[in-house]
Amino acid sequence: MLLWGSLAGGAVGGTVLASGYRLAQELGWTRMDIPFLLGTIFTENRRAAAVIGYFAHVFNSLVFALLYAAVFAATGLTTWWFGLLLGGVQAAFVGGTLANLLLPAVHPRMGTPWTDAEETPLLEPPGFMLSNYGRSTALVGLVLHLAYGAIVGAFAAGL
Repeated sequence: MLLWGSLAGGAVGGTVLASGYRLAQELGWTRMDIPFLLGTIFTENRRAAAVIGYFAHVFNSLVFALLYAAVFAATGLTTWWFGLLLGGVQAAFVGGTLANLLLPAVHPRMGTPWTDAEETPLLEPPGFMLSNYGRSTALVGLVLHLAYGAIVGAFAAGL
């Protein structure tokens, strides 16, 4: 139950996360578009990037759900509230480390702090805690990752 519940929660939680970012974009709270951000790793074509990125995001959500399942198994805690805590850790990692330091270094179409005037990247770098995508992006990301974690925890616990 733990493995399949975590994977099901990862699929649902990943959908909630992507949909939540989309809603936050429409409300003007952020410019973060995770499917587009991920999809442009693979292609310059904006339409194709959105589709490819959505599937990449679902895949990443499942990978993170497997990591959650491993932590649940190792600690013996499989609850929605422990998943919520793990979601907070994930938000800090994604916003503070992955997106800020690693993504600009490996994304072929993203600018970096060292991009010069002769280069024209498709995407600007996210900045610390994703601040280049809007002042409230970090808060939106935290809330959505907390929801993701709680959903994975609840599904893994069989609730």
